Amino acid sequence: MRKIIFFLVFFVFTYAELNQSKLDDFEDKINKLDAIINSSIYNIRYENFITYQKINDELILLNLELKKPNLKQSDLDELKRHISTLEEQLNLLSEYKDLNFAQSLSAPENVEILPKLTNPLAIISGFSHIKKLKGGKEEVNQKLNDFTSLVEKIKEKNTQLKEESHKKPHIIDSARIKNSDKKLDEFNQALQFAKVSYSIYEKKIDDEIARINLEIKIQTLRAINILIAIVLSIIISFSLKFVAKKYIKDIERYYMATKIINFININVIFLILLFAYIENITYLVTILGFASAGLAIAMKDMFMSMLGWCVIVFGGSLRTGDRIKVIQNNLTYVGDIIDISFLRITIYEDITLESYVKNRRSGRIIFIPNNYVFTHLISNYTHHGMRTVLDGIDITITFDSNLEKAQQIVENIVKFHAKGYTELARKTMQKLQNEYSIKDIKVAPRFFIFFEHWGMRISAWYMTNSYAALALRSVICKDIIIEFNKHKDIKIAYPSQNLYMSKNLPPDEFKELAKDSF
Repeated sequence: MRKIIFFLVFFVFTYAELNQSKLDDFEDKINKLDAIINSSIYNIRYENFITYQKINDELILLNLELKKPNLKQSDLDELKRHISTLEEQLNLLSEYKDLNFAQSLSAPENVEILPKLTNPLAIISGFSHIKKLKGGKEEVNQKLNDFTSLVEKIKEKNTQLKEESHKKPHIIDSARIKNSDKKLDEFNQALQFAKVSYSIYEKKIDDEIARINLEIKIQTLRAINILIAIVLSIIISFSLKFVAKKYIKDIERYYMATKIINFININVIFLILLFAYIENITYLVTILGFASAGLAIAMKDMFMSMLGWCVIVFGGSLRTGDRIKVIQNNLTYVGDIIDISFLRITIYEDITLESYVKNRRSGRIIFIPNNYVFTHLISNYTHHGMRTVLDGIDITITFDSNLEKAQQIVENIVKFHAKGYTELARKTMQKLQNEYSIKDIKVAPRFFIFFEHWGMRISAWYMTNSYAALALRSVICKDIIIEFNKHKDIKIAYPSQNLYMSKNLPPDEFKELAKDSF
């Protein structure tokens, strides 16, 4: 009998411990689920919404209670304090007045639409737009997944409560299950709304991405076609340059030919790009018509320079390698043309008589706008193959010098040094007679004699190299002086002053005489 009682007691205690262990396991599961659910921002919003509704209902009841007659003053004051406290709590929870966490889950109604891609550069913005759309889609999808996981946890908790309530009805409160069911229904409705909203948003996103990808493909193919056309244009340009180099032996003509080829090639490339990306040509012409009037005024000098380039290139008045003289602001620049671009002529300034007499500097790069051919005088020393120019030397001898001998010496020296240039100038001038009305060719050295205040001036004019006039002038001057110094009856004249001094003159008269002498 004792054994039976002991066994029964042991069985009861073991069963109780087992039930308690199962109950503890159940509570642990529920607590873990509650921890996950309660940490969700959506559950927090829902609980605050429930709290707001409870406080609002309580306020309604208290306001009704406040209207009852025959309330004690102490009860009335206590009731008012309670109402004031609840109103402050309600004000703090005002943003949870409505259960709007479903709206935070809903996807945006409108999808950002990128304008139609019209050029290859827009491909970059197309890829950026696609990346942005995919990022927005992933963000909404992540919210939906998090909310779905929360609903699953609530459903799991609800299932656990119902299973436990069937086993132990006295332990699980029915109100707890009812609240859990209500929360699950609310969250399920929000989840269904979010899924429908996301599916519509996903469809819009996919359609927009498909459209952008199609336009990117079209613009890529167009860019490839344009690139091929530009490459062909460049190949043709190089081929024309190769042919020009083979058949045009003159360096200057070859240079100008390459300039013209480059000009045409650049314009062809510009037209390719223009007509490839301008769909409405009529609209373009209208816009250009209005814009050209303003541009013509604002960029008058530039257009005149471009027109001047056409005159220079096709008129043939100036070429690379020509030596020219330009006057600007009373300054004279003499140099060789090293480049003729669309807007300006570039010359390299050389040491010339102008450098020696006026500028006292040289070796500069001078930029001359092409429109100068219309408004300024430009002297060309080497026009149409001319390589010579007339230069002159003046030397003055005293009145008592042997004028005939001096003139003969100057003539001999000048003719000796200028002989080769004289023949070269004669041949060049004969060629120019085919283009210009040149009746009398005068290229032989010429000599003149003039009176000056202090002597007789011998002026010698001769043909010299257009690029080395100063060098020949230096040689001739040196030889003339050396030869004159060999003859005592030839004296160089120069301005001089005489000062007469006398010891017998008073100081005042001496000063006046000295003043007049100077």
